[in-house]
Amino acid sequence: MDTRMSSSADAETQARAERLRSAASRNALNRLVRCLFAERLLEPDALLWTRDRNQAWLPLWQSRRVLHFTDLCRAPAATLQNRGSIEVLDETGGRHRIDDPSDLIRQIAPALAIAPASDGVEHLIRDIEDSMRNDVLARRHREHWSAELRGKVAEAGAQGFLAYLEESLPPHLAAMTLDQWGALEGHPFYPTWKAKPDLSPEDVTALSPEFGARVRVRLAALRKEWSYVEKMPHVGSYSEWFSQNFPELWRDWAKGLNKRGKSPEDWLPLPIHIWHLDNFVRREFASEIASGVLDPDGPEVVTLPSMSFRTMLPDTQEPRPFIKLPVAIWMTSEQRTLQAKSIHMGPRLSTLISDILSEERDISDRLEIFTEELGAILHHPATGDEHPGRFLSVVYRNSDALARNDGLLPVTVAALLTASPIDGRPLICELIARNHDESEAAVSAFFRAYAQTVIGPTLATYLLYGIAFEAHQQNSTILFDETGSPRKLLIRDFGDSRSFAPLFRERGHHLKPFSRAGILPTTFDDDISLVRSFVIDACFFCHLHEVALCVHEHYALPGTSLWRILREETEAVFGALRPRMLSDAFWLEERQAFLEKPWPTRSVLRMHLERYRDYRLEHKLPNPMAVAE
Repeated sequence: MDTRMSSSADAETQARAERLRSAASRNALNRLVRCLFAERLLEPDALLWTRDRNQAWLPLWQSRRVLHFTDLCRAPAATLQNRGSIEVLDETGGRHRIDDPSDLIRQIAPALAIAPASDGVEHLIRDIEDSMRNDVLARRHREHWSAELRGKVAEAGAQGFLAYLEESLPPHLAAMTLDQWGALEGHPFYPTWKAKPDLSPEDVTALSPEFGARVRVRLAALRKEWSYVEKMPHVGSYSEWFSQNFPELWRDWAKGLNKRGKSPEDWLPLPIHIWHLDNFVRREFASEIASGVLDPDGPEVVTLPSMSFRTMLPDTQEPRPFIKLPVAIWMTSEQRTLQAKSIHMGPRLSTLISDILSEERDISDRLEIFTEELGAILHHPATGDEHPGRFLSVVYRNSDALARNDGLLPVTVAALLTASPIDGRPLICELIARNHDESEAAVSAFFRAYAQTVIGPTLATYLLYGIAFEAHQQNSTILFDETGSPRKLLIRDFGDSRSFAPLFRERGHHLKPFSRAGILPTTFDDDISLVRSFVIDACFFCHLHEVALCVHEHYALPGTSLWRILREETEAVFGALRPRMLSDAFWLEERQAFLEKPWPTRSVLRMHLERYRDYRLEHKLPNPMAVAE
């Protein structure tokens, strides 16, 4: 009897593992197909379609083979969504089903439109396989987490997942729970979306937001003369600000230094991610520790890692500032350092945008920001070198915008597109359904309000002041009222935001740019196209287009109606801003770029295959608002 029960349990465990592995493989294949055709690494125009436009064949002439897609859907912006199986047919007529991304990559490698780096293909395969392993871990955890949440929601008698969080947690912790919930899928165009090859499975689970992780941050000490500090004008000294915002942590830190015979007045408190400290800092900064520049001892604070993995919110009932840190971990094929550019520009741009919002009532009524009040980085006192500091630095981000007392619920956009633990539908559907009407008209009205909420302040800030928010799904939070209606856009992360100086200077504002050899600039004087492409890629393509795809698919809406709404709302903003813009020529050029011309977006897969020789590679996609006219 026991043997039979054990055998049955083993079979069930194995079946579950196979199911999760299959789901992760399909996810990876679908991402890969989308990226290959979007970046034209495989030529989409070479696809041969059936009359019903659901099946397609792609000849691979170099290897005398043909790929067969049994269910391939074409969506706006040349988005190809693979929903079926993929087969390869050889010259003898033999068929072989492709169930694994590595198989697909090896099949199509000779047909790629570029010459990858010598190790580019194998690196891609390695990172996708690592992504899939981590995806399996996350989905296994998500099953338990979902069941637990369903029980809690039922016990509380709440009208949905979002309602339960609003009723049971302080606003900032409800928002962070949603942020972590939305971390499951990652960037929609990264085929290596969960790659963390430096981490063991145990570390992935313990440190990643999609597991609801709680992560320790150590408060080390850095000699003051070995630091560079950037702050917003209202901030006094670094130590004064820290002691006011983290009073208990400051007290324990100062007490520890005194016990070790050191004066707190000579040091700055420097938070360090615990994995980073144990696996990188103690080794790579051993000389700084030995010489007394860095003291790695100190108190710790438990934090909730946000969707970005290395921006942490202290797990406290009273909201404290976010702590953004470097971690020497390769994630999504890039090492997550925190460069001097982010330290310098975060507070500077926060100041500029805050000044604009204080003057522009129309924008401030629809936009809030997480100000980056303070930053610090390791800075050599003799040479001024801050390059090693990309591994020893911090930016503090004010979290007041999450501590709502106006009844608005902050939801990170990626969470809106993530399946609810209650019914498996995207969470955005719970908001739409709050008015008990999910008709085509009601869904379209909701989407129009959503588009207005995002497009208005994003375009106004760019067209009038030349400031481009990186308003993709991770950096954008929408504030919803009790009826589920979107009311405001909340933006974070300004260290890499791009800006066009002539526009904000024209309106009497100033921004000190950051310039270092080997670091890409973010403030431009001559060419606005790099600033514009930032807005289009992050906000319009990675954010609005993806929300439109999700809503369109879930509600089976006809044609390109949602992209027509995007066009109409974009036209309305251009019409309203025209009298205030720099010139009619500038207005016309920008209007054509957003509404008519192809959209530029980052060539992420190509950059990976070429081993990041160029971090600014872009490709262009058909403008979905042009065809929806």
